[in-house]
Amino acid sequence: MPITSLPSPWGVGTLGKAALDFADFLQSAGQSCWQVLPIGPTGYGDSPYQPFSSFAGNPYLIDLDALSQEGLLEPEEYQQLSWGEDPGKTDYGLLYQKRFAVLEKAVHRLKTKNFSLLEAFCEKEAGWLEDYALFMALKGRFSGAAWNQWPEPFKRRESEALALAKKELEEELWFWKGVQFLFFHQWEILKRNTRERGISIIGDLPIYVAEDSADVWAHPEQFQMDENLHPRKVAGCPPDGFSATGQLWGNPLFDWQRMKQEGYGWWIHRISFQLRLYDILRIDHFRGFESYYAIPWGDKDASRGAWEKGPGKDFFAALEKAMGKQQIIAEDLGFITPEVKSLLEYTGFPGMKVLEFGFDRRDGGGRMYQPHNYPQNCVAYVGTHDNDTALGWLEQADPEDVALAREYLRLEPGKEENWGMMTALWASRADLVIVQMQDLLGLGREGRMNIPSTQGENWRWRALPGDWNEALARRMYRKMELYERLP
Repeated sequence: MPITSLPSPWGVGTLGKAALDFADFLQSAGQSCWQVLPIGPTGYGDSPYQPFSSFAGNPYLIDLDALSQEGLLEPEEYQQLSWGEDPGKTDYGLLYQKRFAVLEKAVHRLKTKNFSLLEAFCEKEAGWLEDYALFMALKGRFSGAAWNQWPEPFKRRESEALALAKKELEEELWFWKGVQFLFFHQWEILKRNTRERGISIIGDLPIYVAEDSADVWAHPEQFQMDENLHPRKVAGCPPDGFSATGQLWGNPLFDWQRMKQEGYGWWIHRISFQLRLYDILRIDHFRGFESYYAIPWGDKDASRGAWEKGPGKDFFAALEKAMGKQQIIAEDLGFITPEVKSLLEYTGFPGMKVLEFGFDRRDGGGRMYQPHNYPQNCVAYVGTHDNDTALGWLEQADPEDVALAREYLRLEPGKEENWGMMTALWASRADLVIVQMQDLLGLGREGRMNIPSTQGENWRWRALPGDWNEALARRMYRKMELYERLP
């Protein structure tokens, strides 16, 4: 359940009361985990997988009612604004136009009331916060342009230019630092409350970072960049049954050779920070650590890409040496080779099994994704945020594939087939089962969160007040009892 998808009258789901109410619902429903999408600050396209920072939190997720209760906002400063016409869809354009002006008022009062707390936070998080705040302030000065379009002294981080910018943009820097203080203050409250309820939060770490991010601007040496600070090659995935030209993600690729020489310090810092936020961490695109798909920079699609070797076992050995054993889920979907399987086995991480892939010939997953073949050490899904809902898949997949799924899962057309699909997973050997909230609510294609390689309508779905209730919690709890999945 993405945090942005929680109900709220203020345009988007947040870390406030609705999140705490959802944790209560999960507890009463016999659940032990809540998986969320990445929570970083989003840019163009609103994708949580293209954040401006690997460390910062998304300002949109800050709860305005909680700020009001703490005396940092007056109710009329946000309650009288229009936050969108449709409570079931996030209007990101409207959020971009209005949210920051409201947060400016809250940060101004924060500096007056709790400056010592803000200052202590800034000192503690200086390792990433200084670069992020300056990145965002400069982005504002240069009308939102990507950092590689800034004037050369700022693009190349010349010390004299940055020192001058810090002086001239002091107020903006305090704003961006204050926003992060507010975010992490509310995040800690949510995390404490979920733990008290026995709920573990599963976070999601994109393997790649956005080219237009504080990460790449501050540390271009960690990436495959040329002398003009453009990527030499970019990330994506090859053509498959879903796309004849593959997917062109456009993220800069890591300079794994340099990273190895430095003991993978950048990555260890990144993952250790994420595990401060979450109880369990899902690492997206795990297969990219074994081999990654590299596409020449400037290409219009992914068809000319080629596989190149990643760091493999050496990286995970360094990670475990630095951090010890951690609770990590490997997103091992896509083109999986024997080498990727070997790497997964080496790490001991649970991989992912997606039920829809067990029947959909476009993906080519086949029998390994059918529940009778699941190993115990895996996490099972009907579908992920990149797939259709259960009912949406039954509606739009190839009729032969749907017929096979119905036969295998003993589904009757039109009779709560979403519950039949979820039940097959709960009855499987998988150690952990994660289902989308949309499937529990019985939504069709209108509930889909993301269609890869498209823009416009993605990441917008939101639940409505009252969508989950005691009856749904009781039904879920009974399923957990039946299949011995209670915490």
